[in-house]
Order: sequence, then structure tokens, then C-alpha cells
Amino acid sequence: MHQNHLFLALLILLTSGCEEGLEQTEMVPIDNVPQSVMKVAQEKLPGVKFDSAWTEKEGDKVYYEVRGKTADGKTRDIKVSTEGVVVEVD
Repeated sequence: MHQNHLFLALLILLTSGCEEGLEQTEMVPIDNVPQSVMKVAQEKLPGVKFDSAWTEKEGDKVYYEVRGKTADGKTRDIKVSTEGVVVEVD
């Protein structure tokens, strides 16, 4: 009986708040990406034709990752916060 209570307490502890730290992604139409984010993406990756995007939520932070191709067909990604800060460029 004691082991059952210990197991239950451990299970509750491990599962409580799990959603907060997990990254959640959602596809968005490229036309729905804020102009401020697109402007930063185009400045950092000039010549890239962006064609897809998604949001990433990490806790209370929201980022947009936009993807496109260069003229020679190379795929490029950039992750920008809603405040316009570049987080990652691939």
C-alpha cells in the first residue's frame, strides 16, 4: 500500500506542469506572419523567397520560424521573436 501511494505521488509530481516547458509548434500561412518579423527575416536573409512559416511557443514566449529558398535552391530558415529579435538562422 505504501508503494502505491509513493508511486502515485511521484506520478503526480512528474506530470504536473509538463506543458509549460514544452515547445509547441503550429503552421501558419506566410501571409499571417507579422510584417515586423518578415522585415527582419528579409534583412537578415536577403534574396530568400520565404514560402512557409510556423509559430513556436516555449512557455510564454512566441517565435516565428520562416523558411524559404535562395535563387540557387538552398533552403534557409530564420527564427524571430515577436519582438523582432533573431534567435536562430540556418
